[in-house]
Amino acid sequence: MAKILICDDEQGLRAVIKRYAQFDGHEVFEATNGAEAVDINKKAAPDIIIMDIMMPVMDGYSAIREIRKTSDVPVIMLSARGEEYDKILGFELGVDDYIVKPFSSREIMLRISAILRRASKQTTDNDGHIIYQKSGLLIDITAYKVYIDEEQIELSPKLYDILFFLVRNKNIAIPRERMLTEIWGYDYFGDDRTLDTHMKLLRKALGPYADCIKTLRGLGYRFEG
Repeated sequence: MAKILICDDEQGLRAVIKRYAQFDGHEVFEATNGAEAVDINKKAAPDIIIMDIMMPVMDGYSAIREIRKTSDVPVIMLSARGEEYDKILGFELGVDDYIVKPFSSREIMLRISAILRRASKQTTDNDGHIIYQKSGLLIDITAYKVYIDEEQIELSPKLYDILFFLVRNKNIAIPRERMLTEIWGYDYFGDDRTLDTHMKLLRKALGPYADCIKTLRGLGYRFEG
């Protein structure tokens, strides 16, 4: 059982998600705006948050910014719009998934389950740090730290996952489908452009080392190291 926080100003939408979540045995908290979500997150420490974008008092983006100051709780963002700008902004804030309204209850519950499974599988390697270094790029996989020219950079949880996956498979051509399966989960069935958006953000974050990630047209990606 997980604790799920549903934040949306539409009571009907909250009720539908809540009904399905409780049927699966989860504990549900509700918020009608971003400010309430920030407060509930501090008090209840949910395992995952379902966050709408357009809400009164405080919108979803602002709420995520506040929550990310103290928590890495997984977030699924809801939106009535599907523009790439909205997705990029959400992913830059550390959102784990993005769903465009309208959506089916089965779809959102499958995505919730996939994210919760991935979160529960995260472990710490106590046998020593796994480190990759190329010129001024240093990646400490065990410590979840990335340095560029001796300065540490911060990435969203999903970007860390993608980067570490690429490094572990360096110099190997990786099909898009494998990346989606390994990183987002075998039952992920969202827009595969999500991967492209994350790769753009990762290259931007790597700055002078962005060209370590090669796009293989019609196939996927390769990390050259």
